[in-house]
Parts: sequence; structure tokens; C-alpha cells
Amino acid sequence: MSTPVSTAPATATAVVEVTDLSVDFAVDDVWTPAVKHLNYQIASGEVLALVGESGSGKSVSSMSILGLLPRNARVTGSVRFNGNELLGLRSAQMREYRGKEIAVIFQEPMTALNPVFTVGSQIVETLRIHYGISPHEAAERAIELLTLVEMPDPQKAFNSYPHQLSGGQRQRAMIAQSISCDPKLLIADEPTTALDVTVQAEILDLIRNLAGKLGSAVLLITHDMGVVADLADRIVVMRQGEAVETGSVAGVFADPQHEYTQTLLDAVPRLGQAGGEAIDLTATLENVVEAEHGDAAPATVQSGPGHTAVHDEPTQDLGAPVLQFTDAVIEYAGRGRVKAFRAIDHVDLTVHEGEVVGLVGESGSGKTTLGRAAIGLLPITEGKLEVTGVDLSKPTRSLVRSVHKNAGIVFQDPASSLNPRMTIGQSIGEPLFLAKGIKGGALSREVDTLLDSVRLPRTYATRYPHELSGGQKQRIGIARALALKPALLIADEPTSALDVSVQATVLELLKDLQREFRFACLFITHDLAVIDVLADRIAVMHHGRLAEIGTRDQILRDPQDPYTQRLIAAVPLPDPAVQRERRELRAQILAAGADEDR
Repeated sequence: MSTPVSTAPATATAVVEVTDLSVDFAVDDVWTPAVKHLNYQIASGEVLALVGESGSGKSVSSMSILGLLPRNARVTGSVRFNGNELLGLRSAQMREYRGKEIAVIFQEPMTALNPVFTVGSQIVETLRIHYGISPHEAAERAIELLTLVEMPDPQKAFNSYPHQLSGGQRQRAMIAQSISCDPKLLIADEPTTALDVTVQAEILDLIRNLAGKLGSAVLLITHDMGVVADLADRIVVMRQGEAVETGSVAGVFADPQHEYTQTLLDAVPRLGQAGGEAIDLTATLENVVEAEHGDAAPATVQSGPGHTAVHDEPTQDLGAPVLQFTDAVIEYAGRGRVKAFRAIDHVDLTVHEGEVVGLVGESGSGKTTLGRAAIGLLPITEGKLEVTGVDLSKPTRSLVRSVHKNAGIVFQDPASSLNPRMTIGQSIGEPLFLAKGIKGGALSREVDTLLDSVRLPRTYATRYPHELSGGQKQRIGIARALALKPALLIADEPTSALDVSVQATVLELLKDLQREFRFACLFITHDLAVIDVLADRIAVMHHGRLAEIGTRDQILRDPQDPYTQRLIAAVPLPDPAVQRERRELRAQILAAGADEDR
């Protein structure tokens, strides 16, 4: 289906005008197109979203604005910034624009910030290069900027190295550096992909407010349609280097014209709409607001260990326990002046045969720690842990080995969890060879069966990881984890780095495999929409404690713990009108929480 693409009308207030932009890369002496004849404009104070899947040309087209592409790139067309042509400028001329007039918020702040310099020194350097002010003046301005981006402790952050800050704090530090010179154009390249939903909501609020305060034009690069609905004014949908649809966010979401846009929106997991009757999350939040103002009767919950909100409505008939934490405590030992840190604080959690339990919460809440302990990679300090019938309260090497024969794990980043020197067949077959001694033709047949189970051609057995896409590599990770037919599968953020359509495919695959093999699954994520697709029950972690546990509908329809309420309020929905309502309700919930804290 071919749809004509319209561009925004010319306007005198346009900060950036991209006209007929094309980017090609020289690969084996052949020019390969990455971006084809792209056109858009962004006005002062406006947010334009470039959306599409990996390889669509979003980041390539945006980095060409600042001349940040490698030497084998060829860029043609026109990029005018405040009326001045940027393409073809020399490096010295482009440096006048970089940082000062045009700034970038990169996807991963840990790699964009210099690890050997403090956050404050990096912001000071930017200010001194562009303004020539004294170190003292630059330091004062840096503190102001860190305060502007709502850093919890600006002075402490100023003196901290990047690794000493959380993910959300590093992203705020990068934003502070990016806006230090009041840029007229802010390029935000997947600024919230790796962030928890509550931190993501704060960052989006921050970018929205900064666009208003500074009058900056914002170019938002993302594949998250919920973020687009929350933040953007207009949208350009890209596919294979071409813009296939352009328009207002409200118009495109309400009536997408291009077949690819329709597919992209259909693939987005929508919180509260998995199976059965759709959950009206706006109504859920309205009930929360009413309850906080004393207008609604409180729901009945049981107080479990650690003040956990335990819903007393019965769940489905459950099989035997496969994973069971009883009053578990996990601590990281102190070193020198660093005190011991309690990561898990008296947690009771059980996962039964054939059940998927979603473990959600922010970074630092203890989700991954609990998952690692479940397969014997971390010892528990107090309490009891049983995994597939084995008592791992006091793990030994032999006990852990016996557990690994019945438990598998799927990691967040499939690329780093696969050995680049091993073929796909060798990676999948390794557990079978090590645990059962299977080899030769029998091993090849087992590998073929596993490739069939994750819907990949058997010919992939001879390929290497770098020859596969992200979604294909994640399927290999799943096949490897299921090689020994485990009773327990730990899935640690397995879809967070994937495009929405790939994510939807992987989630559907996991559902099918879980239905077929009936393994117990602890699915760790910060994305409630993803866990809504898979989970029978949801457990909410907060600061090492289990804040709330119940069925999927209980948690999403009737959240009891204030933290769960804030978590649900922070999730952006791919509907601009609904998201605007939810943003207002979220502000009321946060305001009520602030009043309680005072």
C-alpha cells in the first residue's frame, strides 16, 4: 500500500528544515542507501518524533545534521538551521553549532559520559569551551543546571562519577550537559529506552518542560509509541530509510494511513488489554485519586510479611511449587568504608508449575538480584530458598549444578550472552553436551528440534551471532535456555531492547512455549504492558521488599500499595488523548504523595 507523504507547511519560525536528505554508506565499494529523500521541519517549542524500527534510518538521518557519521557516509540534500546550511561545513565551523546551538541526548548515558571525569567537570568543560567563563562561574552554572533537571542532590551529583549515579540520574546529568548552552535544537535519541517507567515519565516531563521554557525545537527518535503519544506534537514514520507517513500525532494515531504505520501501532503492547475484558486504566487511576481524597472505600487486602499488600481473591488452580523464597534476605557484603547493602529484605515469593509470575519494579528494587539467587548465582543471607525441590539456602557447587539442569535463564542482551566465536548450533547444543554428554548426530537432531521450537530455520545452526538480527538472537537465547527442558525459566528483561514488532513476536513465542512445556517462569521486567501479556500473577518490588502481589487483573485494576499506583500512573499509553488525561491524573497522585511525605 503506497501513501503520499505530506510535509509540514513552511513556517517563519522553523528552527530546522530538512529537505531531500539522503544518506548512503560505502560497503564493499558499493553505495548502500540508508536514508532516502527525507523531508521535515521543526518549529520553536515543537516536538517532532521520528519513529520506526531498527535500521529504518532514524538515528542515521539525525546524526547527519551534526556531521557525526563515519567517513564512509555520503550525505546529500539540505539541512538548514535558522536559515543557515549545515551540510558541507568544515569541522571547525560545525563545532560552533555542536553543543551550543544543537545538542544531543544519547540513548546510553553510560557510554556517552566520560567515565574518568566527574559529572560536574564534564558540564563545566562544555560551559567554558563555549562561553569562556571562569571555573567558579561554570561550576555555579552547572549546579543550577543539575537543579533544573531535578537531580535529587545536585551538589553530590556534581562531584560524582557516572558509575556512581543511577540510570535515571545519569540521563538527567546528560540532559543537564545538553541544555547547558540553551540549544535551539535538542536531538533526543531514544532518551528513555533503558529507563524504568517512573523515571521515564519524569524524563519526558522534563523534556516537555524544557521545550516550553527554552523554546527549543526537539527531535525525538524512538520506537516507543507510548512515548510519542506522551511527548510529541508531530510524527514522521520511517521504514527502510523512507518516510512513509507524516502528520500530527493525534491524526496519525487516530487514523493511520500507511500499512506499515498500522502494523507498528497494532504491535504495541497496551497495558490492561491482554486477554479478556480490557482494563480501563484511566478509571483505575481516577479511583486511586478518589481514594486519596477520601471519596472511595478502601479495598480489603491482607498484610503479609514486610507489609506486602496481598490480594485475597483466589488465583487459578496452581501446580506444585517450583521456586519458593521464604522470608529471604540477600545482602551484599561491605568493603572498607562501604557498609553492607541489603538488596532483598524478607521476601516471600512462590512460583508454581505452569505459572508465569511477573516481577516488576524500578532499577535497584531487587528484581534481578532475586532472579540471580533463584538459579544459585547469589546466596541468600537469611531465610529459605527452594528451587526445583533442591534446598539452596546454603548453596554448594554440586547443589547449584543440580539446579542448573532444571533451570534456564534468558538474558536482557542476547548479543552479549552468546559467544561470538561459536556457531548458533554450538551455542544451543552446549548445555546438552555438558549436562547430558549428547554429541554427534544426536546433538544435531536436538539442535534442529530446538530451532523448530523457536520458529527459526534449521540452516541457522551454521551461522554466527553477528549474522542474526536482535530478535533472532533472542530466540536463540530462549532455545538455549530451554535445551534441558527446565522446570523453571528465569527471563530477565528479555524484550526491553527489541523493536515493538519483534517484541510482540518474541512474547507470543514465549507464551506458546510456556503453554507447550508447562515450565514455571519468573519474568523480570520494568514494563507493565509486557508483563500484562504473559503473567498469571504480578509481584511488585520496591526497595528490596515485595510491595504487592496478586493476579494480573488485581494489580492493574485495584492497586493497593502507593508505589504500585505510581508505577501504573507512569506507564505511557499509545493514545494521545488518553495519555493527556493520565498525565493530569498522575500529577494529582504525585501531588498527594508529596503532601503525605510532608
